[in-house]
Amino acid sequence: MLTELSGSDPVATPEARVPAYSWYVLGVLVLVYILNFIDRQIVSILAVDIKADLNLTDSDMGFLGGAAFAVFYALFGIPLGRLADNWNRVRLLTVGLAIWSVMTALSGLARNQVSLSLARMGVGVGEATASPTAYSLISDYFPKRQRATAIAIYSSGLYLGGGVSLFIGALIVKGWNSAYPDGGPFGLVGWQAAFLVVGIPGLLLALWVATLREPVRGAMDGAPAAPRSPNPLRAFFSDLSTIVPPFTLIGAWQRGPAALAINVAVAAAVMAFTWAMIRVTGNVPQWSAVGLGYYAVFSWASTLRARDPATYRLIWGTPAFICTTLGYGLVSLAAYALAFWSAPYAETVLRLPKQELAFILGANGALSGFLGVIIGGRLADWLRARDPAGRILVIIFGVVAPIIPIWIGYTTENSTLFYAMNFLAGMFGATALGAAAATTQDLVLPPMRGTATAAFFLGTTLVGLSFGPYMVGLISDLSGTVTNGKLVGDLRTGILSLIAVAPVALALLIYAYRALPDAEASVAQRAAGER
Repeated sequence: MLTELSGSDPVATPEARVPAYSWYVLGVLVLVYILNFIDRQIVSILAVDIKADLNLTDSDMGFLGGAAFAVFYALFGIPLGRLADNWNRVRLLTVGLAIWSVMTALSGLARNQVSLSLARMGVGVGEATASPTAYSLISDYFPKRQRATAIAIYSSGLYLGGGVSLFIGALIVKGWNSAYPDGGPFGLVGWQAAFLVVGIPGLLLALWVATLREPVRGAMDGAPAAPRSPNPLRAFFSDLSTIVPPFTLIGAWQRGPAALAINVAVAAAVMAFTWAMIRVTGNVPQWSAVGLGYYAVFSWASTLRARDPATYRLIWGTPAFICTTLGYGLVSLAAYALAFWSAPYAETVLRLPKQELAFILGANGALSGFLGVIIGGRLADWLRARDPAGRILVIIFGVVAPIIPIWIGYTTENSTLFYAMNFLAGMFGATALGAAAATTQDLVLPPMRGTATAAFFLGTTLVGLSFGPYMVGLISDLSGTVTNGKLVGDLRTGILSLIAVAPVALALLIYAYRALPDAEASVAQRAAGER
């Protein structure tokens, strides 16, 4: 049944048939996410060339493929997620898409690690608009019974884009270097040209996104809700000040001397940890970025608790939400590490030609991820209809099932077996995404979904993306040997170390499975402070 709100789109009850326009919007969002991951993951197929050209180590590349992007993606996702809850989401996505496309193109002008790192940070800031707006839009275009499926379809763009990025990157590098063996216009080499070529089309897609309609918030839940902030842009800059030092100290002081003292104490502890890890690893950019990220998250959570206690209670005060996010964050740690390092591994360890591995791994990643995320989303919705915590079982599968394929795939010398096991590991791991994302969306009220998405992506980025590629690179360097005065990493050992995170993820998800039914049933009461 449809009801009407004056001057707005129709509002559907949860049982209503999903209109065709919802599927059209979902299709456009999938295209956005495909481009999102082309821009994000193309650095993987370019890694060997970048490493040689800029004289970097595996851990340096792990930073460029991980924390350089992830920390700024996660941190700006916080205020941008809140902005998605209060501002026009279509407009926000349009602006973000334009920003990350420009920054991807600027990556092609980088001449050293510093300039490339700054460009990748800019990509992270722009891409931080994508999923908070998309998840919130999808939740208002699709009813709860189909939400995991719709989010899974959207998430397929992750794997399609990641796979296409390998093929496109290798094709551009080969074509450019063949045409300009000594460097092309302005001295640009193949990997730089690749960034330029994939960045520019995003500006055209942004014009298409701008034509989408903004849906009524909460419409598909039968509970229309207006944005809660009368001045969303002012609220955005206020939220931004809660995560950017030293403004974080000003915000803490405004909450009182005790809040300031706690904030300073946490900042000191984070600085000490950062200093210690830099001493141990010698990697200043990685641990500086991670330290900044975790301190900023603490500052934001403290501010959220004071300013918006209802949202705080449903996110940070809900163990089921935290354990689901961290459990999936460890799944994403392995997934991001494999997505980044599988191509350099095949090129340097198995000695496979770049064109071959890019085509096969790209097709592998696109197909396995697409199948996994769609099957996982459908299975998650089916299980949820029979068990309130049924979606957690799919996330657990995503933790356990890839272990054997990873072990076999990264110990064999047979390229066919490597490709086959990489396919299975990717497909099994991908099943968890739709289930995890939909679970966190169901644990908050409709006006909080953008913020919940930002919090969920803190786990996938500050846990998964920040540490997955870097951990493999670091262990590779530590296990490597020096040949002709240069460090040659042991990527096989680095990748196999990913298996060690599975027991921790499993423990978190078992707890979430037990806690979730009561947490979801009491959302309204806990938001009101009644429990």
